[in-house]
Amino acid sequence: MVKINKIQCFLLDMDGTIYLGNRIIPGAKEFIDFLKSSDKKFLFFTNNPTKDAEQYQKKLDSLGIQVSKEHILTSGMATVEFLKRNTNYKNLFTVAPPSFENELIHAGFNLVQDNPDAILISFDITLTYEKLKKATYWLLKGLPYIATNPDLVCPTETGPIPDCGSIARLLHASTGREPRYIGKPNPEMIEMALKILNMQPQYTAMVGDRLYTDVEMAYRAGVTSILVLSGETTLEQLNKIEKKPDFVFSSVKELHKKLTEF
Repeated sequence: MVKINKIQCFLLDMDGTIYLGNRIIPGAKEFIDFLKSSDKKFLFFTNNPTKDAEQYQKKLDSLGIQVSKEHILTSGMATVEFLKRNTNYKNLFTVAPPSFENELIHAGFNLVQDNPDAILISFDITLTYEKLKKATYWLLKGLPYIATNPDLVCPTETGPIPDCGSIARLLHASTGREPRYIGKPNPEMIEMALKILNMQPQYTAMVGDRLYTDVEMAYRAGVTSILVLSGETTLEQLNKIEKKPDFVFSSVKELHKKLTEF
């Protein structure tokens, strides 16, 4: 295991790690300021595609964290890149919020109700029964099926709410189909980040609050895993698993404190 003071690059989950809803997690701003002042590289990762990089930049700015759009990589952005590079799916039926649909349209995809090339689902806060009904119809036709992320819930300041993974489970119950997930824990997200930052896995850590996405992706990509208990994962859940993260902190505030000891 790499010593924590040897890590030069931090990939940071946002929901549950840096903030909960519209409330910043105590110590998060100071942690980011420390990364800036110590010349450590960092990139914000999120499986939440309901905002694009510019919108996340504005949200972070409203919480007192000033970063550029280049510091942000979303599962929506990764999904767009996957579709552009790896498939011929031009016409998509989507279960997605308008913000992500606009991102897809801007990238050159056609959003259709009839005769799609593939079905794409995401965390959708505008979910309707009509969308589920249409998705079920096309999935039963055997069309290719893609999802931005497998998260079951999205942590908020008022408690967890259903995420893309929960929508996928509902559709699985009605169709028996499982999607190909593009976001965390797909190690391609980290591979993309390492190329952007020109970093090596042995000097990189993934920091997040979920065992089955953030920590699992770190395992798969061969980077250091750092779990924070400020979001979804509880200490009870952590104690039940055999394969533990490399490091565990109650929040990034304690991670920051540990890094300043060296």
